[in-house]
Amino acid sequence: MASPKKKASATKSSASKRAKLKSPKKIVKAATKVRAATKVKAKSKLKALAKPVASKRPAPVAAARTPSTFPKALIAAVKALDEKKAEQIRVIELGPLSSVADYFVLATGNSEPHLRSLRIELDRALEEAGSRVRGIEAQKESGWTVVDAFEIVFHLFRPEQRAAFRLETLWKDGINIPVASLLKA
Repeated sequence: MASPKKKASATKSSASKRAKLKSPKKIVKAATKVRAATKVKAKSKLKALAKPVASKRPAPVAAARTPSTFPKALIAAVKALDEKKAEQIRVIELGPLSSVADYFVLATGNSEPHLRSLRIELDRALEEAGSRVRGIEAQKESGWTVVDAFEIVFHLFRPEQRAAFRLETLWKDGINIPVASLLKA
């Protein structure tokens, strides 16, 4: 057990330390040091976050691929859409971006009968290429038909619906495949 004299001296030293810390100037000075240190840490964290992060996948470049490396079903389908006068055909390679499909093909038809005709020709071309169609989703007068062929998903639009949904901007990180190279294959 501590003697009363030691307890009193310990209390005095603690009280004097608290008194020193409680002086307004020292409190402000200590708080300023803490704020400055916090700002430096925050700035270094922000700088680290602001640095560009290297992409894990290569930049979107389609020129390195030859048409022979694309699936036969994709080439046959794009040719069929072109023969049936589909407008604004666009092929987007999704690859690792999506587990839904490897390719999105977007095309525009000018009317509901034209969309139906594109869908029927697309179905025929896929069947001839040895690919199966998983499902077709089209509601009357909706202006949008979706054909799911496993690794390729086709979106056939009327111009108004294509402008409204803008799927190209949703998948802008995908690789654009030049349609002209697929038509030549």
